[in-house]
This record gives sequence, C-alpha cells and structure tokens, in this order.
Amino acid sequence: MNTYLDYLKEIEERKEQGLHPKPIDGSELLSNIISQIKDVNNEHREESLNFFIYNVLPGTTSAAGVKAKFLKEIILGEEVVAEISPAFAFEQLSHMKGGPSVEVLLDLALGNDAAIAEEAAKVLKTQVFLYEADTARLEEAYKAGNAIAKELIESYAQADFFTKLPEIDEEIEIVTFVAGVGDISTDLLSPGADAHSRSDRELHGQCMFEHNKDMQNELLALKAQHPNKRVMLVAEKGTMGVGSSRMSGVNNVALWTGIQASEYVPFINIAPVIAGTNGIAPIFLTTVGVTGGIGLDLKNWVKQKDAEGNTIVDEEGDAVLKEEYSVATGTVLTINTKEKKLYNGDTFLKDVSAAFTPQKMEFMKAGGSYAVVFGKKLQTFACKTLGIEVPQVYAASKEISIEGQGLTAVEKIFNKNAVGTTPGKTLHAGSNVRVEVNIVGSQDTTGLMTSQELEMMAATVISPIVDTGYQSGCHTASVWDDKSKANIPRLMKFMNDFGLVTARHPEGKYHAMTDVIHKVLNDIAVDDWDVIIGGDSHTRMAKGVAFGADSGTVALALATGEATMPIPESVKVTFKGEMKPYMDFRDVVHATQEQMLTQFEGENVFQGKIIEVHIGTLTSDQAFTFTDWTAEMKAKASICISEEETLIESLEISRDRIQIMIDKGMDNPKQDLKGLVDKANNRIQELKTGTKPALKPDADAKYYAEVVIDLDKIVEPMIADPDVNNEDVSKRYTHDNIQPLSFYGGTKKVDLGFVGSCMVHKGDMQILAQMLKNLEAQKGEVEFKAPLVVAPPTYNIVDELKAEGDWEVLEKYAGFVFDDNAPKAVARTKYDNKLYLERPGCSLCMGNQEKAEPGDTVMATSTRLFQGRVVRDTDAKKGESLLSSTPVVVLSCILGRTPTMEEYEAAVEGIVLTKFKPSQKQLVM
Repeated sequence: MNTYLDYLKEIEERKEQGLHPKPIDGSELLSNIISQIKDVNNEHREESLNFFIYNVLPGTTSAAGVKAKFLKEIILGEEVVAEISPAFAFEQLSHMKGGPSVEVLLDLALGNDAAIAEEAAKVLKTQVFLYEADTARLEEAYKAGNAIAKELIESYAQADFFTKLPEIDEEIEIVTFVAGVGDISTDLLSPGADAHSRSDRELHGQCMFEHNKDMQNELLALKAQHPNKRVMLVAEKGTMGVGSSRMSGVNNVALWTGIQASEYVPFINIAPVIAGTNGIAPIFLTTVGVTGGIGLDLKNWVKQKDAEGNTIVDEEGDAVLKEEYSVATGTVLTINTKEKKLYNGDTFLKDVSAAFTPQKMEFMKAGGSYAVVFGKKLQTFACKTLGIEVPQVYAASKEISIEGQGLTAVEKIFNKNAVGTTPGKTLHAGSNVRVEVNIVGSQDTTGLMTSQELEMMAATVISPIVDTGYQSGCHTASVWDDKSKANIPRLMKFMNDFGLVTARHPEGKYHAMTDVIHKVLNDIAVDDWDVIIGGDSHTRMAKGVAFGADSGTVALALATGEATMPIPESVKVTFKGEMKPYMDFRDVVHATQEQMLTQFEGENVFQGKIIEVHIGTLTSDQAFTFTDWTAEMKAKASICISEEETLIESLEISRDRIQIMIDKGMDNPKQDLKGLVDKANNRIQELKTGTKPALKPDADAKYYAEVVIDLDKIVEPMIADPDVNNEDVSKRYTHDNIQPLSFYGGTKKVDLGFVGSCMVHKGDMQILAQMLKNLEAQKGEVEFKAPLVVAPPTYNIVDELKAEGDWEVLEKYAGFVFDDNAPKAVARTKYDNKLYLERPGCSLCMGNQEKAEPGDTVMATSTRLFQGRVVRDTDAKKGESLLSSTPVVVLSCILGRTPTMEEYEAAVEGIVLTKFKPSQKQLVM
C-alpha cells in the first residue's frame, strides 16, 4: 500500500467537500514524503516539499518525530535540500512546540559544533514546552560546565521566552457580528451532532452556526469589508457560550475570525473576540483564555428602574430593558487595552477591565494560557537550578486575604490544594490560585481533541500528581457506527498508553463500558476536599469541587496535575419546609432555580459563582441531580455540604463501585483505582473517628448571595420549558423558564419521552419499574401512546437492577433491549409507541447520534433544551425539549400528553420518590 497515493486520493475526496489536505500526523506518510523530497526527479517532489513545510502537525505526533529528525540531518549537513537551508530548518523546529523538536534542538545545542550550538540555543530560548527529561538534560550539562546549558538556563530564569514577545496592541479595532439574540449555546458554534469531526478542524469548521451557510457567508462578507479589523461574535440580549466549555466551539470561532497561530501549521487559529450582553458563560470564558482570546461583558441592555429603585416590569412580569448602546452587526468599535475601555469612535461605552486582567493579558501576549503555564514552570526550574529567587516577570498572582473573615467551602478547598502561594496566607474569593488536581476526566467526543492537545504540548504521560484520569465512552454509546469504530479505539489506546483508566481496553481485556462519565467521576471522587477537572460542563460532583473544562484545560491538567483559576465567589443555598410525598427531587432542583429568580427580581445570582448547597442528608448519588443541573443555572461549579453520616454512606457506595471496576480488570498498571479504594477507606476512618470532619464552611464566611428554598411551596412537578414560540426571541431556549405541571392543563401533546442521561440514578430506574407495575395493576396492561427511550447511566446500575429483579420488569414491557454483542450501527430516525431500553450512556441527551423525530415535543429527564440539540425543527413546527422528573416523563408517554395533577398523584401513589429533609444540624464550623 502506498500511503502517499492514498493521501492524494483523500485530498481529492476532500476537494469535493471544499476542504484542503488534512494535516499530516503519521510517520509512515511523512517518511514517504521525505523520500520524494530527496529524489530530485520525483514527480511529487514539489507538492511533497509543500506538505512537509506547511502541513505537518507539531508536538509529539509520530510525524513530528520524523520531521524533527530530517531537519536535524539538514542542519548537520547530512542531507541537502536546496529549498530548506539550515537556517530555515531551525525556523521550522521553532514552530514545532516541544517533544521531538526540543530533543533535536538540545542534541544540537549540547553538541560539538559551536556555530550550530549557538543557533540551536537561539531557538531554544523561545521554547517553553520542555518536560522533565529535557530539563534534566540541561541541568546535567550545566553541572558539567557546558556554557550553552548555562546560557539557556539563565535565559529561562529571566523568562526571555515571554518578555521578548511583542506586547499586545494598545488599540484593537473590532467589527461586530450578532450571532443570535438571547443566550447562545455552544451548540450553535459547534453542534453536538458534529462531534465526530472535532479533531479535523477544517472539516468541523463547516458546522459553524449549525451549518447555516447564509450566516457563514455574511460573516465572510463582513471580514472582507473590514480586512484590518477583528470580528467580534456577539450574543445580543444574552450570554455567549452557555451549555458547555466546548473547545471546538472556540476553535471554530477562531478559525473563522481569529489569527493563525503558526504559518507552518494549518487550521490552528487563536485569539477570537467574543461578547455577550450578559457576558460569557464561565466555563466557556476559560476556554477563550486557552487561545489567548478576548471575552467581553457588554451590558448594552440594562434593566429600567422606577423612582424608588424597583425594577420596571412589563405585562408578563419581565424586566423592561433599555439599549444603552448598539452592537448591531457591522458596528465598528475600538478596545483600548491600556485604558481597558470600549469605544465607538471617541464615545466611551463600557469599562472592560474584567477582560484585561494582568493574567488574561499575559495569555493574549503569549498566544494562550498553555505557554504561560509552561513558561512559569520552566522559569521555576531554571531559578532553582541556579539557586536564585524567581524574578517577578509574570504578573503576581492576586492574593486576597481578609482578616477576621471566615472561609466558604470552595475557599477552604482552594487553600488546601494551592501551590505557589505566600506561605501561611489564607486566601479568599478573587485570589488567583494554582491548585493541584486529584481527578481528571476525558469524554469521548472531546477526547480526540484532548489527545491532540497533549501531543501538541509534547506530553507523553499523566502527571504523578493526579490520583487517576478516566477516559469515557459514553457520548458515542448509542450508535457503534463507522465513525465510532474508527475514532474510539484509537482514542482509548492513546489514553490507556498515556496512563488513564479507560472505558474500553485497547486489547479487549474487559467488557467495553459506556457509562456516563459524570457518574463515573462522581463515584471515583472519594474525598470532599478534592479538586476534579473534566471535559464536559456537567463535571459537577457531589463530593469535592469539580469544574467542567475544555479539552485543552483537561490536557493541561493531565500533563501537569494542576489548574489555575480565580477562587470564585459562592452563593449559599439552604432549605426549609417539608417535601410533599408525591414530589421528586428533580422538582426541588427546578424549584431552586425558579425561587432564586423570584427572590432576586429575575437576576441570576448563580451565574459564574459556586453554588454551595447545604444538602445535608442526601447521598452523592441523589445529590448529583442538583449539582449536575447547576451547569444549567450557569454556575461555575457547586459543592455539597453533607452531614458526616451521609458522607460516610456516599464514600462507601463509591468505594464499592470502584472495587467493581477493579474486579472487572479496569485498573491500570499503577493501580490507581486501588489507590482510590485506599483513599476512600482512609477518609471514612477520619470521619468515623472525628480526626477530620466533613467539609463545612465557616459560620462567618462571606457569600455573594444567600438563597433559602421553601419546600412547602413545591406543590406540583416543575418543568423547564424552552418556550419555543415566545415572541421575544431572547427568551426562548433558556433554562430559566420553569413552569408547574398545571400550566399545561393536561392537554399538551407529548411525542416522545426520554429517561436517562447524567440527571438520573438507580432510583429513577426503580421508579420506572414500579410505575409500570402500578399501571398494569390499575389497567390490566401498559400501553404507550408515545415512545419512551430509557438509557441507564451505568452498567453497574443495570447489574444491580438485574440482581434485584427490576430489570426483568423493564424488559417485560420493552419493545427493544440493547445488545452489546450487536450494538446499533445506524441511528434511529423513527420511533414506535413502545419502551426502548438503550445501552448505558448519554443517548438522546447528547444529540450527536440519536435524536427525536424533527418537530417532536419531547419530555425528558436530561439537561439540554437548546434548539436542535435533542430534536430539530420542521418547517411546520419547532421541536421542543421539556425537562422534568422521571415520573412525569413516564406518565406523559403512557398518556401521550402531559398529565393532570390527579393523574400524576395516582400514578406515583405508594412509590417513594425522594427521602429528602433539610438537615437539622449546623452544617458550618
């Protein structure tokens, strides 16, 4: 097989899609290309040179290794290529970002040819992606008296690689492009249905604006009209990037509007400019920083107040907004980065200093946050080797310490896990902190991007700081199609080799697991003081503090064992009253959002904050329903404050489930899972003996806001409604529209139901089984008037249900039961009125494989109600995804419509939905 001819064939196929050649990452193909370059008479030589110079992925790809070796041979004169001089070879190496290129540069710098060594040193002084093996070589050479090694280490100590970079422009001219009115989901920028193509950046770029070619062409025309300005994507009257961190979304925006990172690496762009009336969603803003981009909080629409300072509302009770200044598409604005202000001509519009903190400006200068993180690490190494204090090159981390003020839960966790802070100093919210990370999770639709990021930052093994990393297979669980067969085994092998515990073993040593990643992470988090980073917005565990992150931040956490961020402010949530016996805890979750908005006149005080929920008596399985939903509340993260007895029970459940993973053969060679079992046992012992109590905030901690949820007010099921026909476009597809069941009058037609995703647990499957038994007892049979799709979150739950008899009940009524020996190869497009028992995993919630029929009204337990996510529109009817509890979903499918309260109460009679009571104990220190 001729890999080069195969490549040419692929190029022709891509041309038909309007695409350029795919960047080269394989050693075999590049070796063929190099052979053709050496052959001056080869018919493919000219194009081979072009591919070699401009189309090879950097870092630790196998192609990068071959390229670096050939460039070294050219520099040493062992090979002669007229078009690639030794100087040009050095320039090529300077753009290859570590790994084999740094190894080659060190070989040359520490070699015997003084002239070559000096040129290699010049390039090395610009590099930051050096790992332990690289710095160890330098240190050894320095101690042996090598002058070049000394010169390099001294340069690194002064951080010349950063200080000698150009400063960011004092004025940045931008032209606005309104991408939508209201909240803009990351699905608009990178649709979930296109998850399979995320690692092919140019191909994935075609899905921008959900494949809306008219919008894409309008954006191109705007760029052509303003060639010297940067395009700023705007969410008018809304928040930009709600729903997820989605690195692919930022990559797409950068591809269309950003700056090429290197002229020798295609389709990797940086520095997008993004804005929203209500700013940028917190985890999406972090992703923008990864690329050195700019995220603006415009506040161009403001609530109107009366003479007494009360918010003026319209007939529907919504706040009346006034436009302070226009950002309509085509508006030319100027950002003054020195003044940190936004102007229209000479007219001052808005202070934007929050977007230009010293740290964010460093990201912009360095071309992204990675270079800053690795630069600081390299500078620290150099100064330690030289025995000197670290010069203050980077902006000092902001340290806020307020004497006499207690700590919130997140402040305590950050203080415990912080590195590099002033010794003995207690830090409060607003401080910038590097923290060690205990658990890192990678999911399968962003995992390929994470593996690319790891290769491009030249990382080869997981940091020893991390207790364990986990690679899931849940987002591609529904359909084992050709794309999955090509991508997932390759991803699992990479991550397994890198040192993670993987859902699928490369050699098939255990049954392939498609468990929902959030459920797995919730189990393997075994300390309430832990920090967890995961490649999905729903990385929000009920133990410790967990942050959803983009694929790059996940890669950085895997490679370094650290994450850097400001300590967020917290909102305290407590409960009073008593739950009605017919209410589900999902109703409490939705009521929390509804009551919070009422208490604060429509202001979402959760946005960008930590929700510190004093859950008290719910185990982590059930409490996860609350923490999971905090992504839809637009919170940064959440923390559960539990009673000691409850935390012990949660840890015992986690320990036993980790042991099941071990028994299945899933532990890695380092036995990380065994280490977690030991850690759980140790924490349980600490709690039982009182040597280290459960995490609790201080009684005198300061909060951004405090919310008290009155359980007595929750008298009927609560439903999050996308309100798809609201005349005000900005109020559609927001999770803030919470309605009681009676709002629908028992008449709203339901076309399909879904019980699954990370929002459900074993108890939901038991509720479903009991409801089916009840309905059969009442009516003699169970008849579905709408399809019901059920996807248990994990195989453990399926196993437990089988052992206890409930799975047999579900199978009895099912018209389809998943078969791991013959998984679906094609996504379902039509549904019959029956129960579908699907493979554990994300299923309909992800929207990348299975979807409802276009135009359907879906009642689901999942998390996403964005346009097109679960169900597409038709010309005749908008698809809509209403989110509710398991009993409401099940009953809606039996009836084919929303139930009345009478029907609902009858259906759940005798079923224990939730045993939740507010804690009677003081959950503070």
